[in-house]
Amino acid sequence: MSKERILVVEDQPDISSLLKIYFTAQGYEVYTALRGQQALEICSKTPPNLALLDVNLPDMEGYDVGRALRASPRTRHIPIIFLTARGERRDRLIGLGEVQAQYYIVKPFDIEEVHTIVKNQLEEARRRNQLHPVTNLPTAELLNDQLRQLLTASHWALINVHINGFETFTNVYGAVVGEDVLRFVALMLNEVVSELGGNEEFVGQQSVGQSFLITTLPERAQAICERIIARFDDEIGLHYNYRHRKQGYIEFIDDTGETRQAPLMSLSIGVLTHNDGPFADIRELSEVAEEVRQRALVQAREQGKRSFVVYGRS
Repeated sequence: MSKERILVVEDQPDISSLLKIYFTAQGYEVYTALRGQQALEICSKTPPNLALLDVNLPDMEGYDVGRALRASPRTRHIPIIFLTARGERRDRLIGLGEVQAQYYIVKPFDIEEVHTIVKNQLEEARRRNQLHPVTNLPTAELLNDQLRQLLTASHWALINVHINGFETFTNVYGAVVGEDVLRFVALMLNEVVSELGGNEEFVGQQSVGQSFLITTLPERAQAICERIIARFDDEIGLHYNYRHRKQGYIEFIDDTGETRQAPLMSLSIGVLTHNDGPFADIRELSEVAEEVRQRALVQAREQGKRSFVVYGRS
């Protein structure tokens, strides 16, 4: 399982350093931001599992950071814990009510108490099976909730991204290296969506397998898909050894004991929009998205291409 990521948003360097050192020692991966805008950029590209957020920041109030996180499908699930010197009743009501933070802690704080609260929040998220254990992307019910919203929305695109050849790669290189590939793809997808999208985008992952789902706007879908394919095809070779990378394929032993060859990993991508609907439920939506993605795989093989994208159900 990947280390859980904590984002510390604190403009006082001594407090920020204390929190980073402490939580790193507890086994977490810790990011820090001194400003609100920096925090939002980090969350857009690498969403944390939890945010420790001060209210008094140089460029904006922490409440505004929290509101922005709650407004985006990609970050609204992130637990927020306010750590602040502002302890008035009005401030607590804004933080807990309007921003919907999980906790509001007034400075000075007991760091072990903060750790207990952080640990409990992360355990609750794991218990609800909300995040993929390898990539920390939204999965299960968080993913289903996003798909349900598409059923009644009037303007959307759903991008279904699948890693072809991942099982063979994992059998040859091992599960640990395979997890590195999943993390690479998750990070790359978030970076592309952050660069080419807006607050409407969502990036999730199926609970089982190597498929990822992105929701966006139809007018952004093509540019996002093209950038995803370009980056994947350009960077995936770094996960192979030199010989496999140079020859363009790997060898493996099949179930009969014969030596086989398999091409390097590629992507098959299927894109649906609101024009392909209506859909009765998320099961039908998911099944059609997978059918379109399978067509991309078939067409890639027929045309002798690696990664390929197909738009629309017909």
